[in-house]
Amino acid sequence: MTSLLASAAASPAAAALTLTDLLRITGEYADEVRSGRRAGPAEWPRTERWAARLESTAEVDVWLISWVPDRSTELHDHAGSLGALTVVSGALREWSWRGTRLRTRRIDAGARAAFPLGWVHDVARHPAAVDGAVDSGLAPTLSVHAYSPPLTAMSYYEITAGHLRRTRSEATVTPER
Repeated sequence: MTSLLASAAASPAAAALTLTDLLRITGEYADEVRSGRRAGPAEWPRTERWAARLESTAEVDVWLISWVPDRSTELHDHAGSLGALTVVSGALREWSWRGTRLRTRRIDAGARAAFPLGWVHDVARHPAAVDGAVDSGLAPTLSVHAYSPPLTAMSYYEITAGHLRRTRSEATVTPER
């Protein structure tokens, strides 16, 4: 099968894809996961998050990520990488820092979201992700994420007296720790 990423990079010199490219890529991979052409672990852990790399090039990494109740990512950014996601199943809740406060949104199955440089957010499984019920025994929410260029670091933040403050930065090659 030809890579879904083949049409995204205009030239070998391309340093990073655009948010539009990443949204298209995550949508295509989500369709493949939903149809069963791509899969994660044979048996999904129901109490711990996991991430499986679907594809990696010099321009982009594509990941399938699970989300379980009571686990979030902490407020973070993706350092020098753009990002996008498409929710495969269930729903996610995102809290993002916008100027002076956190804003929240629900991202349902089939919906997409993009993260420009400097986007600080926290992501978690939405409490009503499966049939409107909270049940830790249900299947995790699944989402496909793409980062360009591939992640090399993430910074983490806290909100103190109404201001965003970076607490640490970590080198990483895996998303949404």
